Amino acid sequence: MAPKKDAKKPEPAKKAEPAPAPAPAPEPAAPPKPAAVDLSGVKVEFTPDQLEDYKEAFGLFDRVGDNKVAYNQIADICRALGQNPTNKEVNLILGNPSPEEMANKRVEFEQFLPMLQYLVNKPNKGTFEDYVEGLRVFDKEGNGTVMGAELRIVLSTLGEKMSEAEVDAVMAGQEDENGCVNYEAFVKHILSV
Repeated sequence: MAPKKDAKKPEPAKKAEPAPAPAPAPEPAAPPKPAAVDLSGVKVEFTPDQLEDYKEAFGLFDRVGDNKVAYNQIADICRALGQNPTNKEVNLILGNPSPEEMANKRVEFEQFLPMLQYLVNKPNKGTFEDYVEGLRVFDKEGNGTVMGAELRIVLSTLGEKMSEAEVDAVMAGQEDENGCVNYEAFVKHILSV
């Protein structure tokens, strides 16, 4: 058996002094809210037929029967009428309302029309570069092409889903002998149609 080593006597524990309280962290500055859209200058230019259709759609969202809809329904109405505003855009046209206002404030049809017109007139459509960048995600080899089969699946399952016939029409003549699609040429073709 090995001899025991001399065990050192443990030193008496020092009394821990309380650490000084850290200075409170400064409040982070709230990011400035973007300026609300001034709808007073928006000229409503819808045809009588469009106005009738919009009023009918607007009425479908009126759950109370007072010819008004809640702020939190504006995005849904706009989307039902063919627009695709972001939540940020909707907040801007509504004047950056609080969550409480989103649930409780209501809008009449006549107040809604300039909002819709603003969205219709807004030139926020995707550019060539936007579409190419979106398809580049599927370019696994980095050679400017995507698999035609993968593109077909994306077109038929994501976003505004296309039918098989629509996908076939869009893809006609786009695939090479390996089943790959040059996505820059594809986007140019789609935007030219």
